Amino acid sequence: MKPVYWGWVLMSVGFLIPLLCAGDLLAQDSQWRGLNRDGKYLDTGLLKSWPEGGPELILQKEDLGNGYSTPIFYEGAVYISGRRDTLDVLTRLDLEGNIAWETVFGRAWNQSFSETRSTPTIEDGRIYIMGGLGTVVCMDCESGEILWEENTHEEFEAEFHRWGMTESLLLSDRAVISSPIGEQTAVVALDKQDGSLIWKSESVGGVRSYVSPLMIEYQGQEMILVTSDKDMIAVDPDNGSIIWSHDIIAGQSGDRGRRNNTNTPLYKDGEIFTTSGYDVNAQMLQLSEGGEKVELKWSDGTLDTHHGGVVLLDGYIYGANWINNGNGNWVCQEWETGKVMYEEEWYNKGSVIFADDLLYIYEEKQGHIGLLNPSPEGFELISEFQIDGGEGPFWAHMSIYDKKLFVRHGTVLFVYNIAE
Repeated sequence: MKPVYWGWVLMSVGFLIPLLCAGDLLAQDSQWRGLNRDGKYLDTGLLKSWPEGGPELILQKEDLGNGYSTPIFYEGAVYISGRRDTLDVLTRLDLEGNIAWETVFGRAWNQSFSETRSTPTIEDGRIYIMGGLGTVVCMDCESGEILWEENTHEEFEAEFHRWGMTESLLLSDRAVISSPIGEQTAVVALDKQDGSLIWKSESVGGVRSYVSPLMIEYQGQEMILVTSDKDMIAVDPDNGSIIWSHDIIAGQSGDRGRRNNTNTPLYKDGEIFTTSGYDVNAQMLQLSEGGEKVELKWSDGTLDTHHGGVVLLDGYIYGANWINNGNGNWVCQEWETGKVMYEEEWYNKGSVIFADDLLYIYEEKQGHIGLLNPSPEGFELISEFQIDGGEGPFWAHMSIYDKKLFVRHGTVLFVYNIAE
């Protein structure tokens, strides 16, 4: 057990969304991109349009640790990770901006784009988070005390990609799931109570990507989906056995070296949608009847989302594409066929989430936030405003809890009242 440090110098919906809760999988919204890691938040009774200048700003908290991770709200408190000097820290604060504690949970990534990117996962009063150099940490919500920690990256001889660590940890009913991809393994399960190893999978080669894992269920069988720099891997959450591995860059044009795979996939009814930027085609994969393999259903290069996530609504996928590192458009694409319904310019590419029948989009260069009607007929912007504060790119994904919109820009947290 390690002490809590204080002060940065000393610090080390309009419709029902199906819940994936059978067997090992626990449904929880206090994690990366909401309940099912699909960008959908369950709040209802939200504003259907915003006044000029945006909804009411109820908190603007400065001087937090710098990062691109998502703010999480759990039992009345905000949890937000960030980088201070060479360390990753997690901060707990209330909606008045009062900091209860701030705890170091690992060394920060020390090369390009070193800001913290791991979003905490919270369950039953415990926080699970990964440091920038691969330390899996469990903390107590109330005190910030570290209960246990294990560096799975070093222990299992994983290999970083060029921009380090971005994984937000996944939980099953008994385990913390981490993906130290390398020559020794692809996925490991640690006991939530003490961090001891429950199982480790075989290796399928490759190195870590920037994709947080996803748990799915197909015909009564659960699978953990993990993405390396070249493959998507399905793992049995009970014992770590590899169910299938699929080369997601086969047939792609250009360099077949390490690919910058970035986004947690979407899943529905035996089909898996995966997308990344850099002119790499998005793919729709179809599980076989028994779930023991996948085949390519369709592939298209229009919605090659950089790292802003995608949302599936009523048979259509919404997100932003990659034209180059400094530019991208907003796209709607049909789930079944891959048909592009529209591609629209709106400031720049960015991230997207959903709540109460509407999409929330956050472009990454100037910090505009838009409220969008999700229609395949066209890009229907209802309202917009612009963030004022913070530095650097606007890469953190937004979140919605308790009828509040949580927005992060670097070292600054903004909280808006979006109750109708």
